Amino acid sequence: MISVNGIAVEFSGDTLFSDVSFVINENDKIALMGKNGAGKSTMMKIIAGVQKANRGSVQCPNDTVIAYLPQHLLTEDDCTVFEEASKAFASVFEMKSEMGKLNKELETRTDYESDQYMTIIERVSELGEKYYSIEDVNYDAEVEKALSGLGFKREDFTRQTSEFSGGWRMRIELAKILLQKPDLVLLDEPTNHIDIESVIWLEDFLLNKAKAVIVISHDKTFIDNITNRTIEVTMGRIYDYKAKYSHYLQLREERREQQIKAYNEQQKFIADNKAFIERFRGTYSKTNQVNSREKMLEKLEILQIDEVDNSSLNLRFPPSQRSGDYPVTADDLSKSYSEHIVFKNANLSIARGEKVSFVGRNGEGKSTMIKAIMGEIDFEGSCGLGHNAKVGYFAQNQASLLDLELTVFQTVDQIAKGDIRSHIKSILGGFMFSGDTIDKKVRFLSGGEKTRLAMVKLLLEPVNVLILDEPTNHLDLKSKDVLKQALMNFDGTIILVSHDRDFLQGLSNKVFEFKDQRVIEHFETIDEFLIRNRVENTKQLDLV
Repeated sequence: MISVNGIAVEFSGDTLFSDVSFVINENDKIALMGKNGAGKSTMMKIIAGVQKANRGSVQCPNDTVIAYLPQHLLTEDDCTVFEEASKAFASVFEMKSEMGKLNKELETRTDYESDQYMTIIERVSELGEKYYSIEDVNYDAEVEKALSGLGFKREDFTRQTSEFSGGWRMRIELAKILLQKPDLVLLDEPTNHIDIESVIWLEDFLLNKAKAVIVISHDKTFIDNITNRTIEVTMGRIYDYKAKYSHYLQLREERREQQIKAYNEQQKFIADNKAFIERFRGTYSKTNQVNSREKMLEKLEILQIDEVDNSSLNLRFPPSQRSGDYPVTADDLSKSYSEHIVFKNANLSIARGEKVSFVGRNGEGKSTMIKAIMGEIDFEGSCGLGHNAKVGYFAQNQASLLDLELTVFQTVDQIAKGDIRSHIKSILGGFMFSGDTIDKKVRFLSGGEKTRLAMVKLLLEPVNVLILDEPTNHLDLKSKDVLKQALMNFDGTIILVSHDRDFLQGLSNKVFEFKDQRVIEHFETIDEFLIRNRVENTKQLDLV
């Protein structure tokens, strides 16, 4: 059991949260929720021990293992993938190595009565007790299983970590965490860089193999599948719900209704007393009552209503011009890099108005296919856009293409047409740009802010084919909902690559699966595909 006791964090006189206390039990699966800036990541860092609170403490037994995966983390580039993942067992290997050295020293020493000799004996005994209490584990097999589950192929095990992207390095770090079998796993946006199959694998692992878990995530399906408790951080305090995320939303709404009722009753009480004071101020017979009520109002603690963003944005794409019958086609398409075959003899035809999903593990060719469609790479076979196809393309590096010298407002104002220009501030607000932020230059935005701004630009361009490659990685729940609704109302053609199942749900009626150098067409919704895929994946990875 881990106890969080009265922790408080203050920055430059502003209180992020104060006097926060709760207990983390052995099998708790906790979703840490709250709006951006509420202090979720800060609280997680304090629990992980990488940041200190201004006041309060986190208490746990001495042998407690807490594993923490932050949003942005890169492994060192001095070893292979397998070697880096094996560092999860570094403490065990170090223990074994130290025991070997000490035992060798005991073989050569003859000062049996000395303090130094007894110290070595005690240390060997202490290490031996710990080492031999650890269950016999095939460490190599455990590493292989974890890496395979997270999407690595066997040939990847011997490759240098420097050959992999930041997303893949994140997976290596996640593998290390999972292999430690910690008492508490802390995960800050763990699904941002992993594909659907790996997300499913992670869910099964956290549910079936992990002990306590605290997760921050904007993936609604993920947190609903794994959590049994929700802690909301809001206005400097927390609310603890023994409920999964979807049930928490209902309970939160009920709580807020009660808050509003109590607040309104208090405001009426205050108004009535103020009216009494004003009416009878200076009246001799009422002096004591007036003074009494003034003192009571001074001491009265004003009730607060939790902040909820009630702003709504009904964002629609401009009506699209009619494209040809098949705006995207590919015939016998093959692509390889040197001896590495990405896919071969792929065929696809996407009809006007169709919404399709590209799914598959990272590295199977989804983004490569998109680049072929856009004419950005060479390939064998035929592939391209049909008659009058006007494409809006959101690549994973889309944020890097923004003009760094423009402000947020100017970036959007450049492309906004007609009546939409009068709603620019509302549109930006839907994507978390408000106040002074809209006048900030793009160069000073964070990576996530740039991504959101690039998405706003795309939403305002007159296109009839949308190609989106992982558009939700840096979007919060509200922004994702805005985007999803806009896509559902879009009257053109959509190709969507995403690992976010909640976002995908209801958005596509055909699936192209990229697997084993093939592109397989499934005439089913993404929901049907994922249900079937989950069963197959679980059996394949032997997690139940």
